[in-house]
Amino acid sequence: MVSGFDDYLGLEWDPGSDGRAQVRLTAVERHLNPHGTVHGGVLGSLADVASTKAVESFAPHTLGVTIELKITYLSPARRGLLVADAHVIKRGRTITIVETEIKQDQEWVAHAIGTFIIRG
Repeated sequence: MVSGFDDYLGLEWDPGSDGRAQVRLTAVERHLNPHGTVHGGVLGSLADVASTKAVESFAPHTLGVTIELKITYLSPARRGLLVADAHVIKRGRTITIVETEIKQDQEWVAHAIGTFIIRG
C-alpha cells in the first residue's frame, strides 16, 4: 500500500520476500533539480523506502525504522524509470543492515547502505 510521501513521489513496489525488495519510480519534471537531473533527495528517498521494504519482508507487521543511511551518487539520473533493488546483508535481532542499488537503463546511478531498527 502506497500513501503519503511515497504516493507523492510516485513510488511503486511489489511485496518483498526473504530480505529483498524492489521499488520503482518513473522520474518526471517534479523530481528534477535546477540542473535537469533527478534531485539527490528523491534518490535518497527511493533507497530508504526500498531498504525499509527489504527489512519488512521477513514478517508481516514488522516495521523497519531507519537509523542511518549513506548514499553514494554515481552518475546523474534523468527522467524515466529508476529501479532500486535492496537486500539485507546482516539481519540481527534488533538491528539490520541493508544494501541498495539504484539503476536507470541498467546503469548504476546510486548505491546506499543503511542501518535499521526492527520494530513489531
